[in-house]
Amino acid sequence: MRSDSLAFRLVAGAALWSVVALVAGGLILSAIFRNSVERSFDGRLDVLLDSLIATTEVDDAGNIVRLRDLSETRFDLVYSGWYWQVSPLAERPALRSRSLFDQTLDLAPGRGAGRNDYGLKVFDVAGPENQPLRVAERRVTLPDYDIRVSFAVAGDRGEINAEIQGFNTWLFAAMAAMGAGLLIALLIQVRFGLQPLERVRLALAQIRSGRATRLEGQFPQEIEPLADELNRLLEGNREVLERARTHVGNLAHALKTPLSVLTNEARTHDGPLGETVTRMAAQMREQIDHHLARARMAASANVLGVNTPVAPVLARIARALERIYAERGIGIAVDCPATTGFRGEAQDLEEVAGNLVDNACKWAAARVTLTVTPGVMHNERPFFLLAVEDDGPGLPEEARQTVLKRGTRLDETKPGSGLGLSIVTEIAELYGGELRLETSETGGLRAELLLPASAD
Repeated sequence: MRSDSLAFRLVAGAALWSVVALVAGGLILSAIFRNSVERSFDGRLDVLLDSLIATTEVDDAGNIVRLRDLSETRFDLVYSGWYWQVSPLAERPALRSRSLFDQTLDLAPGRGAGRNDYGLKVFDVAGPENQPLRVAERRVTLPDYDIRVSFAVAGDRGEINAEIQGFNTWLFAAMAAMGAGLLIALLIQVRFGLQPLERVRLALAQIRSGRATRLEGQFPQEIEPLADELNRLLEGNREVLERARTHVGNLAHALKTPLSVLTNEARTHDGPLGETVTRMAAQMREQIDHHLARARMAASANVLGVNTPVAPVLARIARALERIYAERGIGIAVDCPATTGFRGEAQDLEEVAGNLVDNACKWAAARVTLTVTPGVMHNERPFFLLAVEDDGPGLPEEARQTVLKRGTRLDETKPGSGLGLSIVTEIAELYGGELRLETSETGGLRAELLLPASAD
């Protein structure tokens, strides 16, 4: 998933929001649970404190005495974490639980942090051996006792912390599992939601490879207008191409007819003028044919939905040229996978392949070989390589670039205009390919032509 993709943006945005929501929810739940546990613990302390006050009185001698012990047995275990203390707010001895042993609770004003509810103060202090304690204190006046007395009950805060820690551990695990589940669900949702776009991409690939001419299939309501517009664009593109071809044909007809008239008239007049007109008219006809062909190729080179099977075209060319060069006994072998397709029009493939094979037949001694190699990547696009080899005399390396120039002929004894290889080069370049001339293993010339391949 690329960082600039729509799927990444959807997943990243939703994942970020989910993390923020889960973290915030986890903190809120943890705070609520902490507050609930502390209040529950404080409630236990308050009950024990009320019992402590209820079981304490002043005897006849004016001393504070305990009538009976509290029901919590941990008050009798030394440093158990549970303590009580009764302290007159004057220089008088205090009563304390056995669990305090030789220690006292530090109940100085402002000690620790907590709350104060209707005379009940609840706060945290450090107890014996630095134990974290939660203390509930209430100061009351006993009957027949003129000094206010502080009653305090302390419990081990470690119990609260352990319970909160256990809850937070399970909460973190639950939130992590929920986050992972949300992320998986989000990935599935995004993949399912963007699936119609993938179908559009595959449909466009079918059109580009020539296996379809329009977007077909059912699309969601949000994608259907896009598919309709793309189909209208494809239809408009085909209409423009057809109009361009019609105009090219009309232009060719409109120019060739006057040229034919000029040529016929010039032939009826002997002399330099007639020869000049005839020669110039022939050159004009040649230039018109060449540039009209280029205009047609340029208009159709990147047309969507065009696909031409290569093997049948090469087979037709081989059969035709074998008949033409039958007197010389030229044999033409074709090796082409049946599935190879040319992403272009058939006449363009016939033009380039025909020129290369015809040129090879002119120079071959007895045999010409056509080999097609699919799956060649060129400029990050799929191409196929058409290699045409002959067993003729070959061509020196210094002359290979020369023959690709328009109108160049190295041997005037061979028929032709010298335009074949230059036309092949121009057509190949229009399709994004190229023509290379190499030495064949048989000693002759090997022409390698790269052309765009249709998708499998």
